[in-house]
Amino acid sequence: MLIFQQNYSRQRYQTRYMENTENNAIFTVVNRTHKVDKVDVQSRRTLQSNARLTTKELAASVSLSSTPVFERLKRLENGGYIKKYIAVLDAEKLNQGFVVFCSVKLRRLNKEIAAEFTRIIQEIPQVTECYNISGSYDYLLKIHAPNMKYYQEFILNVLGTIDSLGSLESTFVMDEVKHEYGIHI
Repeated sequence: MLIFQQNYSRQRYQTRYMENTENNAIFTVVNRTHKVDKVDVQSRRTLQSNARLTTKELAASVSLSSTPVFERLKRLENGGYIKKYIAVLDAEKLNQGFVVFCSVKLRRLNKEIAAEFTRIIQEIPQVTECYNISGSYDYLLKIHAPNMKYYQEFILNVLGTIDSLGSLESTFVMDEVKHEYGIHI
């Protein structure tokens, strides 16, 4: 039995792993001290809304000088809080505005089949997001295409060639009501 416990506070991140076996228990505690203050929170919020700000502009928005803001940014990047900086492109203008959520059920599921399916999906550029989900289906794919005919060909010639694929269900997006790129902090 594996027990995973996380305790969060503003000053400490603590993770505990405990594994019980028949005759012994393994217990590991990992402590990382991260001081998170209002400036860090404001910096993250500001960067989520505009990642093109210079260090000087970001510093002005959080009322600090450039050097400490630069150091905080490096700490956030090195700590994995900031994964990458990207430009968000307009799918409609790039003729990729036909969005489909495709629920996929595999014929059989085990570690090797899941790893192979994941590897294949990561190589398909039309699939922009993929989630391993619970419920009736195993995976949820977000697919961008120019139109219905293209999507039909994609199902037949790309997804249809995956041996482990059992069934799929497509849900077509009629209108995007809300799409936030950041997370609430």
